[in-house]
Amino acid sequence: MAMSGITPYRTLHEIARAMPGLVRRAEIEAALDEVEYLFEVMPPEMQEYAEPVIASLRAKLAAATE
Repeated sequence: MAMSGITPYRTLHEIARAMPGLVRRAEIEAALDEVEYLFEVMPPEMQEYAEPVIASLRAKLAAATE
């Protein structure tokens, strides 16, 4: 995934808004992969916004049954 055209804050916001609807393991894993990738490439001052989303997705993944 190239960073051109990607706005990390917007993508993070969209994933956070979609989180309540993510119920299947595959959906949660895909969102978590995307946020973890963004975490690696976003400026350090933005990482604090990604950390709670990552934690929530990991918790949701641990609780997912399918």
